[in-house]
Amino acid sequence: MIENIVKDMTDLVDQLKSSINQDILDIKEAKHEELLKRNDQKHSMIDEIMVLKMQLNKELMALLQEGKDVNIYRQSVDTLEVDLKELYVLNKKLASIVLPVQKMYKDLVSEITAVKGGQLFDIKV
Repeated sequence: MIENIVKDMTDLVDQLKSSINQDILDIKEAKHEELLKRNDQKHSMIDEIMVLKMQLNKELMALLQEGKDVNIYRQSVDTLEVDLKELYVLNKKLASIVLPVQKMYKDLVSEITAVKGGQLFDIKV
């Protein structure tokens, strides 16, 4: 059971890493619609990873309570941890690209609304 959970988590982490790498490429090529299409999939994968993480912890705790040696899973769990750290670094790289662009747009909107007296659009009837 633990092996299956770790494998499923590893597969999802690999899919997320691939998706984030594709996001970075799409940002560079200004393919914003592709980013949005993958966004729901990424959220779903993250949710699934969180569920699997809870299952993994539950399974490991059950084995510990039974007095069984969980060290036999150490290597696979350590490898999963390395994969999760790589995912974190990759996501941080994506954020370093996206956040400055988001700030630029926010500043631009703020400047426009300041000039327009607090209104972005001037609707005339």
